[in-house]
Amino acid sequence: MRIIEINRSQVSEHQTLAPLTVPGACGAQGYLWISLTREEFRASLPEVQQILQSLCLTQLVDLHVADLLNDQLPSHFDYTSKYDVLVFRRLSSGPGQTAPGNGNGKGTVGGEPPLAGRRGPPVLRRVDTRPVGFAVFDRVLLSVHPEDGAVRDAFAARLLAAGSPDGLGAPALDVRATSARVPTGTADLMLRVINQIVDGYLDMRRELTRQLDHWQTELIDPRSRFTNWGALMETRQSLHHLDEICEDQRAAIQDWIDLLETLPSPKGEAEQRERELIMVRSRDVLEHIERVVHHVRRLEQNAETAVQMHFSVQGHRANDIMRVLTVLTAIFLPLNLIAGIFGMNFEFIPLVHKADGFWIAMGAMLTIAVLLVVIFWRKRYLARTR
Repeated sequence: MRIIEINRSQVSEHQTLAPLTVPGACGAQGYLWISLTREEFRASLPEVQQILQSLCLTQLVDLHVADLLNDQLPSHFDYTSKYDVLVFRRLSSGPGQTAPGNGNGKGTVGGEPPLAGRRGPPVLRRVDTRPVGFAVFDRVLLSVHPEDGAVRDAFAARLLAAGSPDGLGAPALDVRATSARVPTGTADLMLRVINQIVDGYLDMRRELTRQLDHWQTELIDPRSRFTNWGALMETRQSLHHLDEICEDQRAAIQDWIDLLETLPSPKGEAEQRERELIMVRSRDVLEHIERVVHHVRRLEQNAETAVQMHFSVQGHRANDIMRVLTVLTAIFLPLNLIAGIFGMNFEFIPLVHKADGFWIAMGAMLTIAVLLVVIFWRKRYLARTR
């Protein structure tokens, strides 16, 4: 559990929820980031609801509580008049790590097989995701994370370092931001966490491209015998699953942006500036997701094209082999005919009783063979392909 209070440029962390349940515990200009794992959220739900009632004058709806506790929920967005709920799926913490949550020590994703039993490139075994839930209030950001909490801890460390009095030893949270290093509100904080999650998908692109380029080289090489078809099919399924995950993410962020556009315009200049910053960050996150979707679909097309080219190359190689065999058969057909004629059991056959008859027959057969080879070579039946 991480409880962080942000008051303008000051960032501090609390150890327990108890002091925050008192009305007025958070400053008038500040807000709270309460980040819990699902088990912690289930155990601390009464205290969390009490804090929300004290600071935001409302509580989470039961259906939204169930959504935040659901470990298999896809990315989606929902809202009420008091708060917004956004569920966003992130990558698992490590490559090939078994995900918790099904009670038998073997993680599954939407009914898929365990990661340890998957084949294919190791990077695709990381396409195991867990949902991160956000409840965005005016003064409280409630985030519910998987059990490892890797994204939460990494971002919390950067946030605490950015809000330290000296400000030394930590880079800005977002080098592209033109605003302060500390998030200006709960929505800004949520978008920065989501941006860090999406960056994890972007980091997979180089390794994914390298792995699939290696397979494409093997598929297109006519001298190689590609036999890892099971791993290739599982790779295509993993890419398709990743495409579906990113599509759900894009739809959720787009719904969030559509809601922001329908809100009434702020009256003050500072509020207008904050609204514009939120819109810019939202569109930036959406653009990152679209880049991931575009890359995944391009990889799917490349894999499909490589498979088709593999069968085309193999078919062309088989045609070349059959062409050579056909030409050799055509060359030996007249020779077999001559041998068959002189092998007949007749007493009187020309050249049979001559001393040089054998050499005459062999010379004729050699002449016919060379003549046919020259003819076929000129017609490119025996031409070597580059």
